[in-house]
Formats: sequence, structure tokens, C-alpha cells
Amino acid sequence: MNKDYYNILGVNRGASKDEIKKAFYKLAQKYHPDKKGGNEEKFKQANEAYQVLSDDTRRSKYDQFGSQFENAGAGYGGGAQSGFRGFEGFDFSNFSAQGESAFSGDFGNLNDIFSDFFGGGMGGGRREARRGRDISTEIQISFADSVFGTTRKVLITKTSKCLICSGSGARAGSKMETCKHCNGQGRIRESKRTIFGNIASTKTCEFCLGTGEVPKEICEKCKGKGVLRREEEVSIVIPAGIRDGEMIQMTGYGEAISKGTAGDLYIKINVASHPVFKREGSDLVMNLNLKLSDALLGTKYPIQTLDGEIEVTIPEGVTINEILRVRGKGVPVGKNRRGDLLIKLNIKLPGKLSRQSREIIEQLKKEGI
Repeated sequence: MNKDYYNILGVNRGASKDEIKKAFYKLAQKYHPDKKGGNEEKFKQANEAYQVLSDDTRRSKYDQFGSQFENAGAGYGGGAQSGFRGFEGFDFSNFSAQGESAFSGDFGNLNDIFSDFFGGGMGGGRREARRGRDISTEIQISFADSVFGTTRKVLITKTSKCLICSGSGARAGSKMETCKHCNGQGRIRESKRTIFGNIASTKTCEFCLGTGEVPKEICEKCKGKGVLRREEEVSIVIPAGIRDGEMIQMTGYGEAISKGTAGDLYIKINVASHPVFKREGSDLVMNLNLKLSDALLGTKYPIQTLDGEIEVTIPEGVTINEILRVRGKGVPVGKNRRGDLLIKLNIKLPGKLSRQSREIIEQLKKEGI
């Protein structure tokens, strides 16, 4: 079945890489299996869509051929790739879902057969490497830290590599030995009777998990697994200019898995509001209240910015909502550039006039001011 990856991520076909990335992070946060109310199937669909649309070459082929683009050209009439190619081009996933139960029993599970024989299940392809689960968390940072960047350390309870055996599963000082079950091959050969006859296949050894080695003496801490659940301190580098709600991906900091690679850690950043400044793109915006006399005559005002105190010049005759721009006091953009500080001027009118003030204003009125 052809999958609409754009629809899965909720973006249009002309979406940029940045829009695709943001859409994926939003769905990853919403559907992550570790989160309450998460949805593992939708999380996998979003990840699959992102892997294709974030790659220019794969996206181009997908736009041309659809989600079956990786099989395009196979079978008969496929140019250089034409000719009979075994079971390629046949959608075994539908066959498994609709007809597997009819052929179970003496013939075994068809999905297992094709997974072992063709290397990757009813859809073909290579067997995926063992990988731990992705995990997610969220932290709150100050407005200033979101502008200039910072480093935060957090404690996360997750399955991590055993510190005693460094993930080997072997007791300290003990060596690894050849797995007796697979004779160090990491794979076990077996024969299964199927609807196609007897098929010889191989599967990953469940004792050494494909490595061909097992500990001679197992680690007492992790019981030979090489991983265990513990609290781990993670240092998170938060880049300058990060926005509220953005996600940071840390590869390999997710759940560890025995004889495999760890998943990834996703951190959602929540930025606290600031009592003075607001962000508009790469600019910072603030309000400044002026006395009427200062607005008419001009003056100099001390301003407290995120970089420290500066003095700004208020020119004569400024109007309500006029904006002063201070260059280079905004949010960092790249390595060598920053946005600006925009100062919105508000003129504060007196609520009650003294007799002397009224007389002065009356005189100004006569002069047409």
C-alpha cells in the first residue's frame, strides 16, 4: 500500500527540510511510546516518513514513485534491473496479515520463515541491528539562557550500560569465550517445513545475540546482560537562540540494549517568559514609557538589556508607538551575527495638571503646539 508521508507528518509537498524536521519532532513528542497516551505505531510511521522526506535523494524518488520507490525498476521491464528477482515486488506484509493464520500449524509462522530466509520479514530487506528505545524528557530554561545558550545537567532513570563490566556482561577480570550454541558464528542454522517445501534458514543466536561470544563468568551486577536500569546524569548543550517548544536530539543517550546500540534522547525545551522582553524572530522587543516633556524635548535613558546597561538617546518630537532600534542586542543568528533590540516608545500623559502646568500648555496651544 502506498503511504502518504506528507500527510503522515502533516506538511505540504513543498515543505522545507526545516518544516519537515519540526513536524516530526512535534509528532515524536506527542506519540512517543514512553509518554502517557503515546502511540507506538504512529511514532513508527512518523519516523519512517521523516527518514524518507529528510533525505533529498529518497524524497525525490518517493515523489516520483511513491512509498514503493525502493522497489521501482525491479521485476520485468525494469531496464538494467529487469528479469525475475525471486520474491521482490510481492507485498508479503499484506499476505502475512490476511493469510498467515491459514498456513500456520505444521508449517510454522510464515513471518518468521521469510524474516530468516529473506533477511527482514515479509517485506524483504536486511535484518535491522539491535537498537534500544528512544526516550524523551523536557526541561525549562530562563529567557536569557534561550538567547545566549547554556549547558544543563539532568538526572534520567533509564536502562544504561553497566558501569562494572562496561556493557560486556562479563565479570571483572573474566574473559569472553566462544558461544557453544552457535560455535562463534552468531547465527544458528535450522530447517523448517513450509508450503514451499523444506527451507533451510538461519537465525540470530539467542544466547550470544549474534556476537559469537559469551562471558566465561557473568557480571554479578547486571547478571550478564551488560545493561541495567539506573539513574544517569546527562549534560545537555542548549544552543544560543533556541525557541520555546523546540526539541534537541542526543544520539545514543536513550535506552541501552544488550549487544546493541542505544536509542536516542529527545529533550523538549520550555522557555520561561521575561517580564521586559519578548522575542520576534531574531529581534528582542521591549516597551519604554516616556514623560511628555522627554518626548517633546528629547533626552537620554538608561536601558537594562540582557547584555547589561546601555544608554539610548531619545530624539526630540518622538511619537506614540515609535520604535528605536539598537543594533546587535537581539538573539544570536549563526556565529557572528545577532538580531536587534527594538524599543517601542509609549508617551505617558499626565492625569491631572497643576495650575502652572495648565498655563504653560495653554500658552503652547496659542503657539500652535
